[in-house]
Amino acid sequence: MEVRPATPGREDVTPPEAGGPGAPGLTPEEAFDALYAYAAPSLVHQTYLLTGRRRLSRESVEFAFHHAWQHWPEVAVDRDPVGWVRAAAYEYALSPWHRFRRRHRHPDSAPTEASRRALLGALLELPPPYRRTVLLYDGLGLDLPETAAETEASTPAAGNRLLHARTVIGRRVPELSDPEALHRRLAALVAEAPTATLPAARAVRTGSERRSRRLTRTVIGVTAALICVTAVTAATAPTRYIPAIAPGMVVDGVPVRGGPQKLGPEDKELRDMLRTAPNPGPERLVPAAE
Repeated sequence: MEVRPATPGREDVTPPEAGGPGAPGLTPEEAFDALYAYAAPSLVHQTYLLTGRRRLSRESVEFAFHHAWQHWPEVAVDRDPVGWVRAAAYEYALSPWHRFRRRHRHPDSAPTEASRRALLGALLELPPPYRRTVLLYDGLGLDLPETAAETEASTPAAGNRLLHARTVIGRRVPELSDPEALHRRLAALVAEAPTATLPAARAVRTGSERRSRRLTRTVIGVTAALICVTAVTAATAPTRYIPAIAPGMVVDGVPVRGGPQKLGPEDKELRDMLRTAPNPGPERLVPAAE
């Protein structure tokens, strides 16, 4: 498999105004807003190609930018802030938990154009890691090591995924069996002008801050509840171990207890009478000494 050089001017190269290290004069809010305006619309389009669900694609990008604002000191100094947010959006979009959500269980209606419908259907047939690999490599123009790093795979594994994805797409869409034809079609599809309507960057920032505050209050509440439960348990718990008394049970084969038997009522009455009544018998005979 050929190793194609990265496409010049691709989307993962962040301009200075997008909040990278080359933008020292911007405040964090301005840098975040610039990054959001630059990357968010195209990321919505890319996550739609990954999932076939428009609502999920917008939700994924909003989640990724919420996450980015919460970790902005890390994102601001990253060599590729767009790639940082893209990885978060892709991870969220391809999460298997969405299959249990009713509104994300099935893809949206397929495009009316036959070629777009065939390519999108072939993409959605691929397992998520293969789908992500072919979109990064053939759609965005990342080279193989970068694709492997973003998908958290080794370079040989990423290459095998790419070959398998191309084979499946070529079998489903014969005119895309040539890798260069697939690269041109996917690159053109990714480069289309996004049409999604997104909330303003300020709304995303404030939503992320509200979410962080709610999470902090929840953690504090749960911690306080655990402390209270621990204190009550410590105050009411016994200070020493008291073993439980085992219930009685019948045991066969035990020998009868030896020794004198217990006296019954009649035996006790006779004993008391003998002790109190005078002795009517003859006096004891004592031998006399000679």
